[in-house]
Amino acid sequence: MKLKEIIKHLKLKAVSGDLDKPITRVDFDSRKVQAGSLFVAVRGTQTDGHQYVDKAIALGATAVIGEQQPTDFPPEVTFITVENSQHALGMAATAFYDHPSRQLKLVGVTGTNGKTTMVNLLYRLFTDLGYRVGLLSTVGNRIGDEQLAATHTTPDAVSINALLAQMVDAGCDYAFMEVSSHAVHQERIAGLQFVGAVFTNITHDHLDYHGTFRAYIDAKKKFFDDLPKEAFALVNVDDKRGMVMVQNTRAKVHRFSLRGLAEFRARILENSITGLQMELDGQEFYGRLVGTFNAYNLLAVYATAVLLDQDRMEILTLLSNLTAAEGRMEYLRQAETGVTAIVDYAHTPDALEKVLETLNDLREGSTRIITVVGCGGDRDRAKRPKMARIACDLSDEVILTSDNPRSEDPNAILEEMESGVPAGAKSKVLSLVDRRTAIKTAVKLARPGDLILVAGKGHEKYQEIKGVKHPFDDKEILKEEFQG
Repeated sequence: MKLKEIIKHLKLKAVSGDLDKPITRVDFDSRKVQAGSLFVAVRGTQTDGHQYVDKAIALGATAVIGEQQPTDFPPEVTFITVENSQHALGMAATAFYDHPSRQLKLVGVTGTNGKTTMVNLLYRLFTDLGYRVGLLSTVGNRIGDEQLAATHTTPDAVSINALLAQMVDAGCDYAFMEVSSHAVHQERIAGLQFVGAVFTNITHDHLDYHGTFRAYIDAKKKFFDDLPKEAFALVNVDDKRGMVMVQNTRAKVHRFSLRGLAEFRARILENSITGLQMELDGQEFYGRLVGTFNAYNLLAVYATAVLLDQDRMEILTLLSNLTAAEGRMEYLRQAETGVTAIVDYAHTPDALEKVLETLNDLREGSTRIITVVGCGGDRDRAKRPKMARIACDLSDEVILTSDNPRSEDPNAILEEMESGVPAGAKSKVLSLVDRRTAIKTAVKLARPGDLILVAGKGHEKYQEIKGVKHPFDDKEILKEEFQG
């Protein structure tokens, strides 16, 4: 593809060099540059791509996009100056891959919690409806039946467009995608055309990156601000910031609610460890997911499918057979003792509180709740004492442990969590740095009929310590312990 076609929709400040040259690939990581590459110099949170322009040229880049042209620049290489190279990367990537989001129906889901469950349910629902479907998700990317690994909630702009192009080539009709606040702020979705966007909720998270809660809200809101007028915007109006999200959108706004007036409504009739009995859109419905938060997820999935012109009764029939995404309220039961263990990705105060509130609603008689929870390193430190306090308030026994310590000292993370333990709760709290030991201890402490929550890592199959990812799976450790 010619360079001039790739930059056709960019806002250019200056151009130096030939725009007719062919481009073989788009790169923002200088280590991946090859002969014929267009290198986009992006200012990231850790490094500035402008420092690697010379390296990119040495590896064969024939054109460079950046916010500032170096003084000593080879004349045979075209340099394009832009205001925002992150935005330019998204626009260039979507043009290079021939605008794949325009060739299928792309729906994005954003919010603090529920994104993964929603997009996975939508993927499976539309697959069962007979469509070929793509998925971009924390727990994995899919192109039809093909499973691909995922490294981020939302991939980088080049990877997104490459995946969407593969979906188009594979004949996908729909694609469902998690849209994180980081992705919006870093312009990873620039140039994508969404037919719909869904807002689940917003609570305390990612303040280590955004700095303030207001900035976090604004990042989510920008997703809706940028929607075209042909798209739909579906929002949870039970969240007090639901309507804030769509204040400036051009899209057609639709609402869903469990508590108030909305176009799409549901009511919980019965909530048990094996599923939900609901009245959904006037119809009685049984779903195999657990908890009020999953009632919201099921309602939002139903509403999204209706807005995508699917038959209401067929949606309900197929939706009733679907289970949660991996690591989202997954449960294992030890037959001999009746002890049930729940593995959940809850890694924010709000998510942990919702899961524990659900378990408290479900427990009977003398059933106790034993919670194993940690907090990740190199992430928002403010939530550490909050999560420990929530675990103490809503559990009978608490084991504080490691999550992914990353580059931090896990003992230091535990100390910050311990600062949130109420004075009267210290006798029911253990701190065990080793996560495997913590899980094993929880099983040993459990009495017949108890509930064990292992929170924070969910679907992850590793534990990151000092930059190294070690094999680790909460669910497998529980299985081993349950089998004795």
